[in-house]
Amino acid sequence: MPKGKRKSKSGGPLRHKQDQNFASEEESLADNSSVVSNLSELRIDSDDDTVTEADEDVIATDDFEDKLKEAIEGLLQKSARARIASLEVMRKSLSSRFMCSFIQERWFSVCDAMERCLKRGKGEEQILGAVVASLICAQMGREDECEKVLEHLHPTLLALLLDTTVQPQVRAQCATSLGLCCFIVGSHTDSRRSNFSELLHPTMESLYTVFSASLLKGNGVVPCHRPEISALHSSALLGWNLLLTLLSPPFIMALANTHLKKIPQLLDSTDVDLRIAAGETLAVFYEVARQCREDFEGDDLDTLCEKLRSLATDSQKFRAKKDRRQQRSSFRDILGTIEDDEPLDIRIKLGKETLYIDNWCHKRQYDAFCQILGSGMCLHLRQNELLRDVFQLGDPLIEDKTTVKNSKLQRHSAHLAACKARTKCLSKLRDKRADIL
Repeated sequence: MPKGKRKSKSGGPLRHKQDQNFASEEESLADNSSVVSNLSELRIDSDDDTVTEADEDVIATDDFEDKLKEAIEGLLQKSARARIASLEVMRKSLSSRFMCSFIQERWFSVCDAMERCLKRGKGEEQILGAVVASLICAQMGREDECEKVLEHLHPTLLALLLDTTVQPQVRAQCATSLGLCCFIVGSHTDSRRSNFSELLHPTMESLYTVFSASLLKGNGVVPCHRPEISALHSSALLGWNLLLTLLSPPFIMALANTHLKKIPQLLDSTDVDLRIAAGETLAVFYEVARQCREDFEGDDLDTLCEKLRSLATDSQKFRAKKDRRQQRSSFRDILGTIEDDEPLDIRIKLGKETLYIDNWCHKRQYDAFCQILGSGMCLHLRQNELLRDVFQLGDPLIEDKTTVKNSKLQRHSAHLAACKARTKCLSKLRDKRADIL
């Protein structure tokens, strides 16, 4: 008989294998016991030995804040990849939740880390740093520290915007963040008792300097830029337009005398986003100017309306189909406002509330916050006092938690039962023996 057979029979390799299986079973039992003990520790404080919904919310909030603290500490690492990962965690966290008090306690250390990322980082790190900077201002909103955040980061963001050696994508994000941060501070700050005006006017001048490169040349020729440069000019124009909504009507009338002749030149741009941004800027100009003087028409209203009408009905085949559809939809509303003084009618459902947007100033503000907050816009509109004040929604509503929401397991079980019933019903219809009428 082979030796291998006798060895296994006498308990050599086979017994060793059984011992390993027995040890693995013991380890699994030990793991299970540790899990059970951890769960029992969580239930110690409750009288009925169950974890309440309020306790689960507290535990989830603590875990969320711990991860955010780790991300803030990760901004000090030497590895650029680690800093980018930390910035991404901060971006998702600040956009998906409203946590003003948490940021208020750490605003200086966070701003110092943002400044370091903007100055020493490159490319993606600088873009995420500018996004997080605007999210910090959106979180702190009506707090006094928000103005200090802007004063801390404004010189760095402005320097990156005007530096032509920096990547256009970074400059575009700096333009967006500058416009939104200045708007947030200016929306609740009295410029007469603060230094905000010293930040607002240089910012608007710098943004105008950037997008003015897309104005017609001296010989009337439309400049031709790369797509990333056109995107930079579009971001700068939208940021400038956002700050325009902060100004008083008399000041806008003064700007209309100098800029209303130049903005229509951007309607001839080869970039669809820049054309739409120029049209929305004109709509804001005419809307606010007519609040001061109802018969305001500008220099040549007929020529402007003819240009807007051609863009609203553009069907040239050399443009992309998506661009044509987006352009026609936007310029129909712009033409209606400038030619017939028609208000906007946009309604956004927010749970039990509805946000009505009936003017171009609010639309520009809503789009600016959407660009930064993304999918967290609805949550911030319900909880963030700054956004509710900007869009005149009043104080945040008290959420009614009396309705019991099914757990994820219950919803999954109900879904499986419905699928099983549907499958049985369909299988009867697919049976060859079924009567076919």
